[in-house]
Amino acid sequence: MLNKKQTIFCIQEMEKMFPNAHCELVHKNTFELLIAVVLSAQCTDALVNKVTASLFEKYQTPEDYLAVPLEELESDIRSIGLYRNKAKNIQGLSCRLIEAFNGEVPDTHEALESLPGVGRKTANVVLSVGFGIPAIAVDTHVERVTKRLAICRWKDSVQEVEETLKRKLPTEMWSQAHHDLIFFGRYHCKARKPECPTCPLLSICREGKKQAKARGFDG
Repeated sequence: MLNKKQTIFCIQEMEKMFPNAHCELVHKNTFELLIAVVLSAQCTDALVNKVTASLFEKYQTPEDYLAVPLEELESDIRSIGLYRNKAKNIQGLSCRLIEAFNGEVPDTHEALESLPGVGRKTANVVLSVGFGIPAIAVDTHVERVTKRLAICRWKDSVQEVEETLKRKLPTEMWSQAHHDLIFFGRYHCKARKPECPTCPLLSICREGKKQAKARGFDG
């Protein structure tokens, strides 16, 4: 397992590789961000952005999403996986925002997770990106990278991965580390073909060394 100093080093190296790492979901405000993150579950950011380009022109407030039949909203997001459930959750969270939060997106974990379709990962993204509150959202890229690097254990749950990262990184690094890890996992330490031979972290990555050896790289 990597210690705190090694973990910080890893994040700093990722930031050197991807100095402009950021949330790639296109949005103009926290409400659009919330909708985009809900849509992004088991879906690429690129596809979400393609759908929200027209979706956010049609719907701009929670009231807008409730003003149409569920079937119409389903049709608007049909190209996204799990669109039926996501459409139901979007209308549900829109109703909850109006009834409990005066139509505004709340800025606490507890309040956000009271919204239909919003779990801890979504709440963390909204807090971090939308409100600038330090948080680490653990998606498939963050989980994969941290386990490959042995920052976390293979058996750790998503919640345990988040807690481990929060222990090993200073609070002021949390939000940017989330983006650094995602970019590193999305564009370099990919699920099927990680670019181990050219990785600056190969010397401290046990799994990376295994991958590199399997591919005939002994450097």
